[in-house]
Amino acid sequence: MWSRVALLFGLFFFSREALASSATELIASARRAEASHDDDLAARRYAEALSLDSSDSDGWLALGALRVRQGDAREAERVYAACLTRLPGFLPARLAHAETLNSLGRTPEAVAEIEAVSVAQPRERRRIAKWYASDGLYPAALATWRVVLARAVDDGDAEMIREARAMVRALVLFAKPIDPAAFPSTTNRTRQMIGRIARNGGG
Repeated sequence: MWSRVALLFGLFFFSREALASSATELIASARRAEASHDDDLAARRYAEALSLDSSDSDGWLALGALRVRQGDAREAERVYAACLTRLPGFLPARLAHAETLNSLGRTPEAVAEIEAVSVAQPRERRRIAKWYASDGLYPAALATWRVVLARAVDDGDAEMIREARAMVRALVLFAKPIDPAAFPSTTNRTRQMIGRIARNGGG
């Protein structure tokens, strides 16, 4: 009896290893197809690989990135969402999902994704602030940068403290009646510089 159980377990693990190996080969084939600019074949290979091994995180990211590069944000969002149903703790997919949601105008959902990630990676909350600034929502961007600054102080993150303080200073000026980001054609050099700081996220 025990020998039969051992045999069944052996067959089970062998099958899993075989499927994983096949998925890896399909992903390698998909990457070669991408390099040859055959995106349709690449997408099929990635999908085939994931049908064999839905836990392959590289496959999900590669397929999502391919869809983004093709300009199909809706399909990319579906890919990342499918990945997260299977690998909910996979932070790179959650970040990619957030960026795609934001590109589709679904900013509240994108913000929720980043807030979930920021528990483990506080710096990622900067993305939210940059989205708000890009949309002209400067009070929201300012509030978010202040949260980032407070967390950076708590964590002793000197680099993040410098960036967040620069952004807070820049965004405070956006409360003025004339907004350098909204009116980039202004000839005032100081306001042009502040606008660049806000658009580049402190860079």
